[in-house]
Amino acid sequence: MAKKKFKAESKRLLEMMINSIYTQREIFLRELISNASDAIDKIYYKALADDSLVFNKEDYYIKVTADKANRTLTITDTGIGMTAEELENNLGVIAKSGSLAFKEANEAKDGHNIIGQFGVGFYSAFMVADDVTVISKALGSSEAFKWESKGADGYTIEPAEKDSVGTEITLKIKANTEEDQYDEYLEEYRLKSIIKKYSDFIRFPIKMDITTSQPKADSENEFEEISEEQTVNSMVPIWRKNKNELTDEDYNNFYAEKRYGFDQPLKHIHISADGAVVYNAILFIPENTPFDYYTKEYEKGLELYSNGVLIMDKCSDLLPDYFSFVKGMVDSEDLSLNISRELLQHDRQLTLIAKNIKNKIKSQLQSLLKDEREKYNQFYSAFGRQLKFGVYNDYGMHKDTLQDLLMFYSSTEKKLVTLDEYVSRMPEDQKYIYYAAGESVERIEKLPQTELVADKGYEILYFTDDIDEFAIKMITSYKEKEFRSVSSGDLGIETDAADKPTDAEENENKELFEAMKGILSGKVKDVKASKRLKTHPVCLSTEGELTIEMEKILKSMPNGQEVQADKVLEININHEVFQSLKAASDNDKEKLSLYTNLLYNQALLIEGLQVGDPVQFTNDICKIMV
Repeated sequence: MAKKKFKAESKRLLEMMINSIYTQREIFLRELISNASDAIDKIYYKALADDSLVFNKEDYYIKVTADKANRTLTITDTGIGMTAEELENNLGVIAKSGSLAFKEANEAKDGHNIIGQFGVGFYSAFMVADDVTVISKALGSSEAFKWESKGADGYTIEPAEKDSVGTEITLKIKANTEEDQYDEYLEEYRLKSIIKKYSDFIRFPIKMDITTSQPKADSENEFEEISEEQTVNSMVPIWRKNKNELTDEDYNNFYAEKRYGFDQPLKHIHISADGAVVYNAILFIPENTPFDYYTKEYEKGLELYSNGVLIMDKCSDLLPDYFSFVKGMVDSEDLSLNISRELLQHDRQLTLIAKNIKNKIKSQLQSLLKDEREKYNQFYSAFGRQLKFGVYNDYGMHKDTLQDLLMFYSSTEKKLVTLDEYVSRMPEDQKYIYYAAGESVERIEKLPQTELVADKGYEILYFTDDIDEFAIKMITSYKEKEFRSVSSGDLGIETDAADKPTDAEENENKELFEAMKGILSGKVKDVKASKRLKTHPVCLSTEGELTIEMEKILKSMPNGQEVQADKVLEININHEVFQSLKAASDNDKEKLSLYTNLLYNQALLIEGLQVGDPVQFTNDICKIMV
């Protein structure tokens, strides 16, 4: 029979489709199985409208058969089949979709979902095959026809023999090259894994002849390989089942089967949305942090399905960065996909799904925080840092979404508390939400700067994560209460008159502090009498937005930012050390310089900052010992 040219497309177009549209060759099997599923769906749909047709689901299946000896892979279905004219129209015109035409013709009727709508999926077979043969017998027809093509050169259609209704597609798999191993598409384990990955939830059985090893009937120690037909797909996805039918074990098993993690999920969220956009989703909040979570290599995203067919492994557009720890999947028939079904068009449906998912995740976390605090603490230990990054990123754009989920260690409760819990306990005379930053709870508890706030009975939040202060700077205030560091120059606390330096004392000590400031020129912005110290002789406070802890963090970054907090050296004038300072000021200027540097370096060490000259510091200590 004379070879026909493809009607609408040039050789270049077919080459582009084969080499450019699809990012992975294995996709060809997904596309051919999806087409086979469509063919069975069409019989089912016709049976709904035609009483003479009886659709018995057990009679319909898809079979995948590999023949290594002849290098062929065959996909057989018991679907509606195609006439010669339909072979011409559907396979002779690239990008002409029979499924799309069928869907449009029956758009107003119910009970029908068609997977393929673009008409290029079939041609993905040429990514792995030199020759493609289609033998098909249409429902209600006594004749069968064969369509055959070696690619862009064209195709032939001729009569053929086929006993049953349906379609059989045979691919002559390409020979291996130095760059590509096409043999894998003839391997049983590889074909099974591709089917499980992309087509596990096709609603009809996908069958393969699976080889198993079994003991011989007449021997206990000898085994033989037996090939038996098995259904390799699950068919009914868990997300389409009624939630009342499912147990926690069912969800945990699904989590393990999909390899979302090696842990157990702390919580699952099952969504069945039927509104402006229709979709199903199962989301999981993991128990543990993935080993690569805080690295560049980590990829966020949910699996995306269209009518049970996997479209993308990780659709990042469905999750905001601050909820990137969430695992799971979304299945929707409403999304606008491109012709390869691998990429999403950024449309309203996607935006609506993403927004709904974000709200569901937040709601679940709030529920966990309120009703299962121990589980929330476990979650927060793993992913609290990510929530704080979410508050800080994008200039605090997401702070309203996340601030109620944050927790910090409390000086009075001795555990993690929320901002809401902190504010609910604030005395009426307390102006600010106080916090102290440091490397650990133990280090912060010893900070001299906490003395005055703690003495007033005010609760202090301990910031031990390097992101904490940066996140809080974005929030600025919570329920009309501003945040204030215990190292801030103004704590907003009225001190007792007995503890306040009198005007006379301030004037008397003015010359001493000016001299100390001169000795520490370039290192501190000021030296002054402290209103916060009770038992400690010295501490550093700061002026401005940049705190000492923030300075340490910024300096430790790879680019080594040379930033400097405006430090103030505060002296406790009620401490006996101050008398030594006064005596040195009156009698020995060299000793005043020695004491000033020692106190400054002592304050640096308390803050966990490096002493500028360790050798000089040790020499200074030796001087006061002799």
